Amino acid sequence: MFKAAVFDMDGTILDTLTDLADSVNHCLGLYGCPPASREAVAAALGNGAGHLVEELIDGGRENPAYEDVLKAHIAYYEEHCTDQTAPYSGILPAMKRLKEAGVKMAIVSNKGDGAVRELSRRFFDDLVETAVGEREGIRRKPAPDTVIEALRLMGVPAGEAVYIGDTEVDVMTAENAKIPCILVSWGFRSVEELKKLNAFALTDSAGKMADLILAGK
Repeated sequence: MFKAAVFDMDGTILDTLTDLADSVNHCLGLYGCPPASREAVAAALGNGAGHLVEELIDGGRENPAYEDVLKAHIAYYEEHCTDQTAPYSGILPAMKRLKEAGVKMAIVSNKGDGAVRELSRRFFDDLVETAVGEREGIRRKPAPDTVIEALRLMGVPAGEAVYIGDTEVDVMTAENAKIPCILVSWGFRSVEELKKLNAFALTDSAGKMADLILAGK
């Protein structure tokens, strides 16, 4: 089996869409910008807060309010990131099964490091070894930095690890970190989109995800 599993957060182990949509729309409204649909928010997720706001605000980064909306969203979301967020169905039992089997687990995300650590502590504190978000010196995905840092902290070489995610950004991240990627179908991309990506495997349940990790390469 794989000795370590590195999980993406949003759309993979946590259903964060409602809190993210509420946060970015609240902050867009503060500066007179129209709200975005839930579908538009989901499509823009995966590349960090800057990309999210850029995709949802009229004119992108050229909008005079872009920086203000971004700063407001980062601050507001950190305060409200657990309002309606919860693990996806079957995730906690699957992760408990992996832990009992001796698999080390980590969480990596393009969220700010503070929000990542808070969400990890609240929902997965006794299951994961570490959680790594974007911070100074740690580039956001698809750069491999968060994965490399997580593996370093767990003491597991890349050749014995697997990455689990739900978007094209996750596949690219795994490729850059030189580890296989398992994609899950319940996140922010359609099954049709996921099938076009060069992933190690695609699964539709948390139980099957655990099976793949335990089976190894």
